[in-house]
Amino acid sequence: MREGAIAPNASETFSDSLDSSPNVSIFGVYLDGKLASSIRLHVASPACGELPPSRYLPTSWGRNLLPDARLSTHTRFVADRELSRRYPELCYVTTRLAWLASEYFETDLLLATVRLEHQAFYRRTFGHQAICPARHCPSLTKPISLMALDYTASRTAVPRRYPFFHSTHFERRMLFGREAMVALATAA
Repeated sequence: MREGAIAPNASETFSDSLDSSPNVSIFGVYLDGKLASSIRLHVASPACGELPPSRYLPTSWGRNLLPDARLSTHTRFVADRELSRRYPELCYVTTRLAWLASEYFETDLLLATVRLEHQAFYRRTFGHQAICPARHCPSLTKPISLMALDYTASRTAVPRRYPFFHSTHFERRMLFGREAMVALATAA
C-alpha cells in the first residue's frame, strides 16, 4: 500500500479466493520475530489446479504454451521496506521458496507475476523472460507482467551461480509435504 500498488481498505488485508485454494502455499519470512516478507505459491498439473495469472492475463499463456506442463507460479511477493533495505538478500531468501517448490513438485515452468521495475531481478537471478506485456490486474493499481522460466533447463545453472538455492529433499518435504499439494502436483 505504501508504494501505491494496492488501494487502502477497511480490513487492512489483501487477499482473494486463490489464497485458500488446495494448490496454494503462503509463506512468511520472519527476521527477529518480525514479518519481513511473504510470498504465495501455486502448483498446477494439466489435470487440475488454477493459477492466479489465468484470471487476468491473456489466454496465450501457460496451458496454450505447454498444455502438458506442470507449472508453478509465485505471486504476492511483498517485503518490509525497512528490513529489505537492511537485509538486501531478503529478496533471494523469499524467492528461494518458489525455487524449492519447483524442485519439489518437478515443475516444467516457473512463472512469476512481476511489476516492470522488478523484472531485472528475475531476469538476472533466474533467467525469467517476459511472455506478455505489463497490464493492469483488477486488484492492483500498478501493471504487472507474466514472466516464465524453463525450470527444467535452468535447474542446475541457477544453484551453480547462487549456491544458496541448493536444498535437500528433507527441507523441501518439510515445506511442501502437505497431502493436498502432493495429490494435486502428482495428478495427471
